[in-house]
Amino acid sequence: MQKSLAYALMLAATLGLAACDKPSEDKAEEAREAQSEAQDSMNEAAEHSNEATQKAGEAAEERAKENAEEVPTAPVTPPPPANQQQ
Repeated sequence: MQKSLAYALMLAATLGLAACDKPSEDKAEEAREAQSEAQDSMNEAAEHSNEATQKAGEAAEERAKENAEEVPTAPVTPPPPANQQQ
């Protein structure tokens, strides 16, 4: 009697564990979805990085134009040499 009860309990436990486990197909599908989401996230990050680089380049060009447009108000003349006699 005890053996048959032990076998029945082991069978019930085995079936219970088997019923709780996800099939491998479900796990594979979840892995594909996670990979797809990760790829989308990486693409978004690359786009943001490209936009930031482009904006930084445009800002550098604008600063260069501003610096080129600045003209001194008075002509700059070098000081006379110190060894000249007056």
